[in-house]
Amino acid sequence: MIISPAFAQSAGGGDPGFIGFLPIILMFVLLYFLMIRPQMKRSKEQKQMVEALQKGDEVIAAGGMLGRITRIGDAYVSLEVAPNTEISIQRAATR
Repeated sequence: MIISPAFAQSAGGGDPGFIGFLPIILMFVLLYFLMIRPQMKRSKEQKQMVEALQKGDEVIAAGGMLGRITRIGDAYVSLEVAPNTEISIQRAATR
């Protein structure tokens, strides 16, 4: 009979279980330590720097303009970028 040899073959292998997911788990752990964690650290440092801004500090705006802080509000900062020339930017846009 032709059907009998098909039943005689062994099964194709069992379920790999946890070992099959191990490479994916390791990739996520590696991604966390190489990309996510350093980004969280940089954003925390940026937040601390923005909270510590004071009148007279020299900062660079996100657009690249350099200026000295003349006024500080809750959300905005006024920068003197040239004599008698002030601009207002968001606090978070300072470096």
